[in-house]
Amino acid sequence: MTTTTTTATYRAAVTDTEPLRLPDMPLHDPFVVADAETRTYYLYTSNEPSVSGVEGVGTMVYRSRDLRDWARPVVVFRTDEQEGIWARDGGWAPEVHAWGGRYYLFTTLHDEARVLPVPPAERWGTPFQLPNHARGTITAVSDSLLGPFTAVDPSAPTPPAHLMTLDGTLYVDPAGQPWMVYAHEWLQTVDGTMEAVRLAPDLTGTVGEPVFLFKGSDAFWLGEQIPAGVPHQLAPYVTDGPQLHRTPDGALLMLWSTYEKHTAGADGTVSGGYVQTYAVSKSGELTGPWEQRRPLVRDDSGHGMLFRTFDGRLMMILHRPFENARGKLYEMQAEGDELRVLRQCTDLDGDDISG
Repeated sequence: MTTTTTTATYRAAVTDTEPLRLPDMPLHDPFVVADAETRTYYLYTSNEPSVSGVEGVGTMVYRSRDLRDWARPVVVFRTDEQEGIWARDGGWAPEVHAWGGRYYLFTTLHDEARVLPVPPAERWGTPFQLPNHARGTITAVSDSLLGPFTAVDPSAPTPPAHLMTLDGTLYVDPAGQPWMVYAHEWLQTVDGTMEAVRLAPDLTGTVGEPVFLFKGSDAFWLGEQIPAGVPHQLAPYVTDGPQLHRTPDGALLMLWSTYEKHTAGADGTVSGGYVQTYAVSKSGELTGPWEQRRPLVRDDSGHGMLFRTFDGRLMMILHRPFENARGKLYEMQAEGDELRVLRQCTDLDGDDISG
């Protein structure tokens, strides 16, 4: 949505002390940091000028003490403030992680004018080729959860630049090795994949080559939905929104999202809705093998992440619907290697919230 914000409007917004509630808060790809020191929840999402009052591509953050009442967002990262930045569009899927006494922002940028060479079809095992352009996750750093964040290396994304990737997330393995886990775009692979690459100890670059984790079509329940007569290789599989979570029992889970497929007409076209699902590492290690589980939430919902409340409850936040998205909160239970929804917290995220 394109919005023109005057200086007067911006001043009114930032001085307005009336709290926001989730139904009032535009957001995609939500990520929550529960800061124990201040007992404050920080909810990061892409900058939306109509709410923040600040134009430009970047990241903004809402804050709350109780997950119900939220302060108006503060912009913590802007691409136009990064000298020599390789891309200025996108600003998708921001995440903030504490590491080495500082805070690191991961967010996905892209540049449609920077065309990537289309690899030979046999490289990805695809029957046809699609146009590709530069897309990947950058890393930025700050001493504060409120920024400002500065790009660590503004010249290139963190994953290999010849790959079309998005939604990078931080995972630290039991040996203390940091990794970036990301989605390798179906636009380049048709059957999208999840991959990981080791990060340098200071998160300033990568070490070694990417490691394949799983592909979108490994979700067996997606294969059940391919309409008769539609070749498997002509039905793209999207991988999106990875987040790793270690359960109290030691199981390693990965939340991720994709699109369900169904026939949208007699001509056999394939379409579907956004879905929140998850996978389990059978070895407990990042390298898997990964076993897919059935979806947690459908209803055009996805790009979720797990966090714990200050009273110890496991929560999942995601966005729904995909267009004009709002945050939805679910109380969760992790038992063994099973993750289940206990309830949707409509007292926090419902449209019927009253004062």
